[in-house]
Amino acid sequence: MEQELHRRDHFGVQDFVLLEDYTNHDAFIENLRKRFQENLIYTYIGPVLVSVNPYQQLDIYNQAWIETYRNVNFYELPPHVYAIADAAYRTMRGDNCDVCVLISGESGSGKTEASKQILQYIAASSTHSTEVDRIKDRLLNSNPILEAFGNAKTNRNDNSSRFGKYMDIQFDYKGAPVGGHILNYLLEKSRVIHQAAGERNFHVFYQLLSGGSPQIIDRLKLTRNPQDYFYLNQGDSYQADTVDDQQNYKMVKNAMDVCDFSSKEQDDLFAIIGSVLHLGNLEYQVSDDGLVKLKDVQPLQIIAKLLGCDENILQASLQYRTIDARGEKVKTPLNQDQALYARDALGKGIYDRLFTWIVKKINVSLAKRERLKCSLMGLLDIYGFEIFGINSFEQFCINYCNEKLQQLFIELTLKSEQEEYEREGIQWEHVQFFNNKIICDLVEGRPFGIIAIMDEECLRPGDTTDQTFLEKLSQTIGSHPHFVTHKAANNATRKTIQRDEFRLLHYAGDVTYGVKGFLDKNNDLLFRDLKEAMSETANIITSQCFPKDELISKKRPDTAATQFKNSLSKLMEILMSKEPSYVRCIKPNDFKRPAMFDEKIVSHQVKYLGLMENLRVRRAGFAYRRPYKVFLQRYKCLCPDTWPRFNGSPKDGVQTLVTYLNYDEDEYRMGKTKLFIRFPRVLFATEDAFQLKKHDLATLIQTRYRGFAQKKKYLQLKASAIILQSHIRRMAAQRELERRRHAVQCVRKFIKGFMCRKKPECEENRQFIKYTKMNYLERLRKSLPRNVLDKKWLPPPELLQETSKLLRQMCMKNMVLKYVKKISPQRKRQFQQKVMAESIFRGKKELYKFSIKDAFIDSRLAAHHEALKNNVFEKSTKEPGEKVQYCSAVTKYDRHGYKARNRVMIVTDRNVYILNEKDFKVKDKVPYQLLSGIVTSAYTDGLFVIVVSTAENGSKGDLILQSDYVIEAVTKIAMSGKKVDVVKIASDGSIMHDMASGKQGCIEFVKGSTYSVKKGKNGNLSVIAPPLG
Repeated sequence: MEQELHRRDHFGVQDFVLLEDYTNHDAFIENLRKRFQENLIYTYIGPVLVSVNPYQQLDIYNQAWIETYRNVNFYELPPHVYAIADAAYRTMRGDNCDVCVLISGESGSGKTEASKQILQYIAASSTHSTEVDRIKDRLLNSNPILEAFGNAKTNRNDNSSRFGKYMDIQFDYKGAPVGGHILNYLLEKSRVIHQAAGERNFHVFYQLLSGGSPQIIDRLKLTRNPQDYFYLNQGDSYQADTVDDQQNYKMVKNAMDVCDFSSKEQDDLFAIIGSVLHLGNLEYQVSDDGLVKLKDVQPLQIIAKLLGCDENILQASLQYRTIDARGEKVKTPLNQDQALYARDALGKGIYDRLFTWIVKKINVSLAKRERLKCSLMGLLDIYGFEIFGINSFEQFCINYCNEKLQQLFIELTLKSEQEEYEREGIQWEHVQFFNNKIICDLVEGRPFGIIAIMDEECLRPGDTTDQTFLEKLSQTIGSHPHFVTHKAANNATRKTIQRDEFRLLHYAGDVTYGVKGFLDKNNDLLFRDLKEAMSETANIITSQCFPKDELISKKRPDTAATQFKNSLSKLMEILMSKEPSYVRCIKPNDFKRPAMFDEKIVSHQVKYLGLMENLRVRRAGFAYRRPYKVFLQRYKCLCPDTWPRFNGSPKDGVQTLVTYLNYDEDEYRMGKTKLFIRFPRVLFATEDAFQLKKHDLATLIQTRYRGFAQKKKYLQLKASAIILQSHIRRMAAQRELERRRHAVQCVRKFIKGFMCRKKPECEENRQFIKYTKMNYLERLRKSLPRNVLDKKWLPPPELLQETSKLLRQMCMKNMVLKYVKKISPQRKRQFQQKVMAESIFRGKKELYKFSIKDAFIDSRLAAHHEALKNNVFEKSTKEPGEKVQYCSAVTKYDRHGYKARNRVMIVTDRNVYILNEKDFKVKDKVPYQLLSGIVTSAYTDGLFVIVVSTAENGSKGDLILQSDYVIEAVTKIAMSGKKVDVVKIASDGSIMHDMASGKQGCIEFVKGSTYSVKKGKNGNLSVIAPPLG
């Protein structure tokens, strides 16, 4: 930790004990703010860890961080929850004692996350075996189950724990977890029946509706809409931003499997959840005879089926109450308010007992299998001090719990401090602090404590109300210095407190409680008839939660406050028997936003958590203490007598050091093993001197080391250079000799080979011929043709003429093969069509050469024609199995009069269709077997005639068509109908065509300047074809 002291101005101090002005509340908050802004969310108060929720994922919880903090002294590394977990774990193993970690804070401050990280650290740090891994899995998987049934979205936190939890983890002598046990406290069961605006019920209801399979939703007769259920729609909030209900449902189901929940138990458990939802939808009405009855019995029937109880018994228990009057049982009908109370009491009671059953079930799965002596590590995740706008019974219990924990904390902290002083032989100085025992006695004392008076009012016969309870408080404890009511307050205070409120002056601040509902919540009354109905259910969980033995006993159960007080007393006994560690959690703002630090909100929590009181107790004596060896090792460079090493004990070395540094006698004490420094400024001055000294030491060390290193390096290089020189010279001489010999032989062989180059291959010319071949092939490789059109080829030497010829053929075949393989099916088809067009029109029709550059396409229809084609032609006109090959807009000329009409031509693999362009009705249909010819002119016009066999065509005659893409159209028709052989080019300037009744018409073609198609004076169709450049 000391290495961070010089950065304290920017990042704050890591331990509040080192704050110079430790009594200044603003200085405390400012130190928190500095660290929070640097994402340093952890700070110590001595052994206490203060954690500020960052509301974002920080990369400080992975395996690497766990390894960093494992088995490291508590103050050697920056503050972290892993340091608390490691210190507690090592204390448990090293001292063979039980330990506990107390985690507290407001809702949304990160308590649950802190407990998860401690569990993760323990799981990762302990040993591994099949049994140990089984327990680890169950410890980790107990969290999703408890969060689902015990956590809810509030206005402060999307995953707020609505119950207190204490978990004991059992470890064997090796430090491996072998079992566990969970205790739960004060589940907020009123949330089952009512939620404040913007809040939700417990997570499990929404997880079931969102993630449950269709089968389970149907079996439970549920819908997936939470708004359909009265117990879920009061808060008008159904989603939580940071909670995935569907994914969490899968996690809960998996966790139940790991924790040995049987399939039957899981089915019955969710049946209870479903029955609670249906229970909230029960509505009552007053009948004509004045009795209260259910408006609709269908939800009741579903509840009875899900719980496996008699429908009539359940209905009677919700409408009547059995009263034992002098030994005689009498059934009295409930009024509407009583019936609604009974319904809600049953919903709360079922859910509360179900939660207790779940905790017991998890405890059974965590129980260790062997009876061995174990060490315990406890984790207490419990609600922090609460002050709301309206504070009720729940806040009273929670704040009472925090009073007890504060009392325990002060006692244990002072005890720990005093024991350490005694061990070190330093005189203990009495510490002044506020002892909140007076407040604890005010709440739990007998016979005049608040809980005792409240129980008395609950048991007293007669008309007792919350107001009579308040009157009784005023009469008995109205003069108590920490208790205020409107009646007993002075005039100034009365303006701030209502007549139905009382105020307690807690250690963390004044809290005003409204007494409305106190007696009902304390009574927690569930009518006997409802208990009897639940005890008779076939559901294995409810039958266990409502045992028949409970009905036999006539002893009145303890009130909710007394039960909580008793369980809290047992918890205090448990915690007092263990070595404690503390985590105090703080939320930086109310909006769950990262990087937002609200000083007002943080200031309130610092006050409620008693952090300033904790700091004051810790600073009452000495702010800093370290073992002599650690202190001397760090600061010995500040004194010439202790640097670079001290020949003597660490204690003598520290004494020499502090004397040299001129510490005043009142600023430090020498213990048996540790140095105690009273004021942080003394430590800061020492650390600042060390930071300055480091530069001088670094320079000195660098100077000495560089001189030594350079001399050593020079001697090594000199020796190496001499050795390398001798070896390199010898090797160089040998290589030069070999190189010259080889060169001479090569020159001799080359000359002989050149002289004998025209002779048959022999020993003299073999190397020359081989070189010649290799040289030619290498040059040929660099000058190969780039494509099939590149005809250049490197001339070969005389002896490679035949080889060159073969290589040239192989190269050309390879390039052709590559070119062909690259051609796509569409491009191949395009080539085929272009080749066909060439065979038909090249040298015969002037327009052909202008069409070469344009690719043929399958459809030239406009968008609206394409839509008509898909909707009309494809669905109703074309024959089954017929495939469209080509579509284009054309102009058709009537056989008589030659009137031009806009048409659409569709070519298929069977027919040629001429369609009306507006509605795609068939005007002409020419099967290919009737098509006897296709005739076009030799000019640049787009006219062509489809000759139809008149024998089969009746009296219609030939089709006269004009297309802007005549080359494409004729080629497509010819290829689709396999009529290439009937395509003709009229070279004589006219085309004869058949008309009705065996008559013939004539189309005349002439060249001109402007393209036109019209009927001539002689009655023939005249086509003027202009030149196209």
